[in-house]
Amino acid sequence: MTRREAAAAFFGMVAGSPLLPREVRAQIDQPYQHGYIPPLEDLVNIFEFDPICRMRLPKQNYDYIATGVDNEWSLRRNREAFDKITFRPRMLVNASDLDLSLDLFGTKLSFPVLIAPTAGHGLAHPDGELATAGGAAALETVLILSTNSSHPYEKVVEATKFPKWFQLYPGPDLEGTWDRLDRVASLGFKVLVLTVDAGYSARRERLMRNRIRPAVPAPASTGARRRRTREEEPEVPSRPKFYGLGTTLMHQLDWNFFDELKKRWNGPVLVKGILTGEDGDLAARHGADGVIVSNHGARYLEYAPSTIEVLPEIVDAVQGRLPVLIDGGFRRGTDVLKALAIGATAVCVGRPPLWGLGAYGEPGVKRVLELLRTELALAMGLCGRRNLKSIDRSVLRMG
Repeated sequence: MTRREAAAAFFGMVAGSPLLPREVRAQIDQPYQHGYIPPLEDLVNIFEFDPICRMRLPKQNYDYIATGVDNEWSLRRNREAFDKITFRPRMLVNASDLDLSLDLFGTKLSFPVLIAPTAGHGLAHPDGELATAGGAAALETVLILSTNSSHPYEKVVEATKFPKWFQLYPGPDLEGTWDRLDRVASLGFKVLVLTVDAGYSARRERLMRNRIRPAVPAPASTGARRRRTREEEPEVPSRPKFYGLGTTLMHQLDWNFFDELKKRWNGPVLVKGILTGEDGDLAARHGADGVIVSNHGARYLEYAPSTIEVLPEIVDAVQGRLPVLIDGGFRRGTDVLKALAIGATAVCVGRPPLWGLGAYGEPGVKRVLELLRTELALAMGLCGRRNLKSIDRSVLRMG
């Protein structure tokens, strides 16, 4: 055994010790593949977390996080669209006392960035959503927990006291949907996020090449004795009309389902997956408490538009009747400022926290959010905007 191999074996043994705090284990944990892992404090922007996450994870795990649909045009478009928007900074404006905080559905956030619902954080790190929740709470912001959490909802709720939202995939049938709704309501989730853009299983070609089904991981069970819900049972192959075309309950539903969901949930309900002004207007008319402009991280419909380019249409359509949130390709504080200036209330980020989680565990999630908050503060200050209320479209030059 070489000296390097001996050191790796030793630190691997130490990192696995249950006597060490979780955040310490995350920092000294060894990569799955050989390579240099820089100290967390040396990273200066969010993009730098991606290659480290890729190096540390098995290929199939990283590809699940990173992949888009088909040839990933929409995935690239989500980033490229930001480059078409520039700023109109104002000078000799008192921009001292920067305040990035906002109140959103009864929770005060330190800055207008939430963690978007993404499945299976356990693919990035054994602590999964428990670590992600810790990173979010440290920055006083919200984790939107996915239906397909790799840890039981109960354990994620217990991980921190900071409020959390819940993202709902309807299914496997209406009875199972209402059962899950009752379960998460009893756990104290105050805000529900209904995802509406995943009625058909996408063809994520990276996963297909890895021989992995392009579907979200199954949700974790509580381990408690209770009636097994059908989404936790082995999936029964369907017989679709078109070869290889998989479906979910969502493809059968319409706004009548939303109306019933709204009656059953005692709290705010947001609709996630809106990409047109027409659907934004319908959401408002049906009593939605907010919408999330999203193309699902470019993971379902290829040639769906980038979210930042359709945001003006949707903001104009809802006419201030409800908050408009957005996700899709946000990697910089300047990206966040552009969305806020167009009219978004807040931004959700999905892949960056997973990069941080896969690279460094909970401290990585925290660092990703810290970088976003600092960059947003800098961009606001240099544009002469000291708080969120002072941000409007006059900050931007579009196109």
